[in-house]
Amino acid sequence: MKPTVCVVGSLNMDFVVKVDHLPAPGETVLGRDFQMFPGGKGANQACAAGKLGSPSVDVRMVGRVGYDAFADHLKASLSAAGVDVSYVHATRSQPTGIALIWVESAGQNSIVVAAGANNELAAPEVEAMRTAMRGARYVLFQLETPLDTVEAALKLAREEGAKTILDPAPAQPLSLDLLQLVDILTPNETEACILLGHAVGRVELNDVPVLANQLRSMGPQSVVLKLGEKGCYYDDGVKQIHSPGFPVKACDTTAAGDTFNGALAIALAEGQDIETALRFANCAAAISITRIGAQASIPSRIEVDRFPG
Repeated sequence: MKPTVCVVGSLNMDFVVKVDHLPAPGETVLGRDFQMFPGGKGANQACAAGKLGSPSVDVRMVGRVGYDAFADHLKASLSAAGVDVSYVHATRSQPTGIALIWVESAGQNSIVVAAGANNELAAPEVEAMRTAMRGARYVLFQLETPLDTVEAALKLAREEGAKTILDPAPAQPLSLDLLQLVDILTPNETEACILLGHAVGRVELNDVPVLANQLRSMGPQSVVLKLGEKGCYYDDGVKQIHSPGFPVKACDTTAAGDTFNGALAIALAEGQDIETALRFANCAAAISITRIGAQASIPSRIEVDRFPG
């Protein structure tokens, strides 16, 4: 039987505009090259898992959309990547979620999300997710759906014997009760600082082991701290690994973290050791930032396997 990865989370249609610089408060800037892309952190992670794992791993997506054209587009994108979307249900109370994304010339971005139907992924409905999670080796989560839903679904995944991976984004403080349900926590530097109540800023590589240890002490079984161009750092209390990044020219960083998480889950579900899995995830994320868009930027398995370095 093939291993299964399940993703519980958001689906959004992304509206992307290139700008010379990100606008300051009250500033109007001229944009160019407007495009629409399928996105949402949950859907991005599912798409990455589908592109990188198919046909060796089954990938399922659990989420909510509205009754509109965006919903059809989002589900079609996931289906094309090999993802089972039969657990993505529509609601009449909200439109499909959207994200407004500004991308500046160096590749950095600024994002505003209107959650819409993602807010209808409600905690009382979590029991219905059991079928989607059944048999899954890994279940992935993010924070673009209600927190009580995330916590309840984490508990359900544990009941079903799956390992849980949480991307704590968008960044916000989280309870220790929720964090104790996480097997692998994957924050970036900003998210790590917010979780720990630290001032947000760039983290020096020498400080990363202390930061990762502090995060693990909050409850997760292990931590993968995503460090951008510096790669990532893993700590499970026994093994500590710094996996270097790959030097590439950044074009758009929008889905890099989501690509990383989807790739990590696939590698682990396939039985790769953690060091190999981290390198695989770093490579997939590096390729993704050389392209515009969220799901459109995610590489294929062949591209990752052939990537130099």
